[in-house]
Amino acid sequence: MAKGSGLTIEDVALAAGVSRQTVSRVLNNGPSVRPVVRERILAAIEDLGYVPSLAARRMGSGKSFLILAINDRARTIENWTAGRGNDWVDQMLHGGMLTCEALGYHLLFELVDTQPALAIKALDGALSSLRPDGVILTPPHSENPELAALLTKRGIPFGRMGSSSRHDDGINVFMSDHAAAVAAVEHLVALDHRRIAFISGSAQYAVSDARERGYVDGLAAAGLSVADGYIQHGDFSFASGAQAMERILALRDLPSAVIVSNDEMAFAVLHVAANAGIAVPGALSVVSFDDTPGVRFSMPPLTAIRQPISALAAALCTKLIRAHGGDDLNGDYVLPFELIERQSTARCPA
Repeated sequence: MAKGSGLTIEDVALAAGVSRQTVSRVLNNGPSVRPVVRERILAAIEDLGYVPSLAARRMGSGKSFLILAINDRARTIENWTAGRGNDWVDQMLHGGMLTCEALGYHLLFELVDTQPALAIKALDGALSSLRPDGVILTPPHSENPELAALLTKRGIPFGRMGSSSRHDDGINVFMSDHAAAVAAVEHLVALDHRRIAFISGSAQYAVSDARERGYVDGLAAAGLSVADGYIQHGDFSFASGAQAMERILALRDLPSAVIVSNDEMAFAVLHVAANAGIAVPGALSVVSFDDTPGVRFSMPPLTAIRQPISALAAALCTKLIRAHGGDDLNGDYVLPFELIERQSTARCPA
């Protein structure tokens, strides 16, 4: 028989000299298989090139071997359509897919409308058709209590990725956005900046409020206050970042630095500043959030708070798989952020 050609679990059992049930236990990481027998079965699987069907694994284990991640439909499609890409999504898939693969799982990615009624309907349909072993809620879905209630009712382990809001249910994996914003302020204050503006993200996302509060608290800790017009609101898009920066440039007292609540809006700030003849960092320092790969190629490269997106996804997938196996892992898990200093920040000009 050719390797991998129409092979069944029975072929593996025959090659290893064991029962079909023993092979099934090994495939599903089950107990009660002696190490020497397990090694013999794994060797037979590799030698034959056998790949177990997902359907067969489901029948033998009561698991789907699927983790479902849902993301903001409108914003994701908008970025794809505009050709801007989705670095945040890329990093999430990087950490989640590789972790699931290593643990014998598959990560599925679904786009779901953020309008509450539509979100409930879409998630309910996905749960019925896919029967995932765990679900990842990303912002702003992570702030929708109805989605959490649906998953709890269905008995499906779920987790929130990147949401630092207080929750009493689910597995919550995040960095401290408040502390990260404080760190961004501290970095600029250490460079003698005292006129520091802030561009917030969409109010739909809890991280926007956390970052804005961190900015205000960071200023207060340094003995500074928020100047009139120094907080401007965007929605995480390039266009909104550009509009927010144009409003800042219309102020009578211009800031010497600006903290921007995500990379895409920070790119817009660089464009607006360049068009206005404002040198970065000579006349204006810029700090961004998330540190997606593109910040290294901007002009100048951006100083940024690095949100550990890939690590967050990897940790959450691991915990969801364990939770489906019976471990009680509900609670908060905080991963560290980093402030990566690059050429977009410099000492405040005299």
